[in-house]
Amino acid sequence: MSTPIRTAVIGFGLSAKVFHLPFIQASARFSLTAISSTQSDAVRQAFPHTVCFGDAKQLIDQAECELVIITAPNQAHFELAQYALSQGKHVLVEKPLTVSSQEAQQLIDLATHQGKVLAPFHNRRWDGDFLTVKQLIETEALGEVRLFESHFDRFRPTPQQRWRENSETGSGILYDLGPHLIDQALALFGPPEAITARVLAMRPAARAVDYFHLQLHYPNKEVILHADPYQAGPNPRFKVQGNKGTFIKFGLDPQEARLRAGVLPIEPTWAEETTEQFGTLYLPEEHQVVSTQTGGYQHLFSNLADAIDKKASLLVSAQQALLGIKIIESALQSHLDGRTLAFRP
Repeated sequence: MSTPIRTAVIGFGLSAKVFHLPFIQASARFSLTAISSTQSDAVRQAFPHTVCFGDAKQLIDQAECELVIITAPNQAHFELAQYALSQGKHVLVEKPLTVSSQEAQQLIDLATHQGKVLAPFHNRRWDGDFLTVKQLIETEALGEVRLFESHFDRFRPTPQQRWRENSETGSGILYDLGPHLIDQALALFGPPEAITARVLAMRPAARAVDYFHLQLHYPNKEVILHADPYQAGPNPRFKVQGNKGTFIKFGLDPQEARLRAGVLPIEPTWAEETTEQFGTLYLPEEHQVVSTQTGGYQHLFSNLADAIDKKASLLVSAQQALLGIKIIESALQSHLDGRTLAFRP
């Protein structure tokens, strides 16, 4: 086995603690060397043998690392990734890769020039429910798909005081949850021909987008991507309708909840759904419960290690993330113009 990849993490918020550090800890292919955060006491308590820097650029300059993971607020992604790449580091960036397609293209060009890996953190390609939907489509269990709906709804009727809900460019759920839903749709169907969107700050006193409804138009199907803060009941995650049948799935992938609860992604079964969470395939004369495939965000990190150590291709590339950012930009423009826009990536 090759030497573990020396890894430094920028940020010590929810993203770092839930979606990144557990996988670095659980994998023999990475070794954690440094964290940058203003919460130095909390970092030292959780990782007493890891160097803590108070400044992100100081970490990039001084930490003994090959890979930098960026979990800072969205608005800082471009500057930090650009600096890390310029210093000869491989980079993994939380979604969205950047807040504009122009910035994303600059990072892609810089990574190519430097010969370094630039990876977007689109971990929900490894959600079990998405993998199940993908398999149903590929095996034509639904026939030809005509309508695809993907929801990420939550019950959060009151805005919170945090950077994700401020008024800066890159805040709000279109940049928070949108990249996941858009990336999954693009992975299944490729780019659309046109986009119609509504993007709102719906809650009283909301300063950032908290509702979006995107309709992606294809020659032979419609794709609806939706998120809102008023879903108090069961979450309607996927509804996929074809000319042979319909698949309906409720509830969110369990990995985030388990990681928040402190479960380390070590056992092979850690990401499995319970039978109560399985979706249902409805056919004209019958219906059947469909076992959810086992997902696992550890596969993203394994692929990242292969890209760094073995020059393997990334399963989710920065170019794919760039396309998703262009979808977000088109959705915002569609809402402002109040019309359907042709999508020309």
